[in-house]
Amino acid sequence: MNIRGNDPLRQKLASEYVLGTLKGGARRRFEGWLYNDADLRNITAEWRQRLEPMAEFATPVAPPKRVWQQIEQRLHLAQAKHGGWTLWRESVSFWRSLGLASSAIAALLVIVMSTQLMNTPQISHVATLMDEKSQTALLLTADSRHDTLEVRMVGNAPVPSDKDLELWAVPKSGNPRSLGLLADKGSVKLALSDRAIGNDVALLAVTLEPRGGSPDPNGPTGPILYKGNWVRL
Repeated sequence: MNIRGNDPLRQKLASEYVLGTLKGGARRRFEGWLYNDADLRNITAEWRQRLEPMAEFATPVAPPKRVWQQIEQRLHLAQAKHGGWTLWRESVSFWRSLGLASSAIAALLVIVMSTQLMNTPQISHVATLMDEKSQTALLLTADSRHDTLEVRMVGNAPVPSDKDLELWAVPKSGNPRSLGLLADKGSVKLALSDRAIGNDVALLAVTLEPRGGSPDPNGPTGPILYKGNWVRL
């Protein structure tokens, strides 16, 4: 395959390589192309700059303390702490209850993992919005499991007290759609719908609007500060 001169394909492969979704032989071929293609290395480096800040969203999830307490209770580990491992191991009751305890633990872990899975975000889209200097200003993640859109401000962009930042989805045709107001620091969660991630969305943009948002129901009234595109995972 010759990907020189096919910029859309080069962009797609570079983004998938950085995201880690390019695997197996395809990934090895891409790495071979990188070795001999300086422009492709530059494209890949640009995608790293856009996507790697999103690692901030990957927070570790530890099981609740009560899970370990229940496991200790079912295995009688509290008794083992006082009586010693050797005596406990030689206890006939331990061997009799081991099978039941193992089954109980397996069932308990299934419940815990199922609960955690339901609570874990299912990120379907990500986006980085950049300023006029191509510096990342905001990170967006779309959680399709909980129908939430999280917008996190990467840097500190003070906003005048009489102004607000407003996020827009700009469709391929028709008026821009307001997705909500943003904080000038930290993060904010908005409702997620096809208005934000529909196939007709061509661009995401943030404008500076009067306090409370744009007074024009047909679109923004202030200047565009940041813009970017969705990357579908």
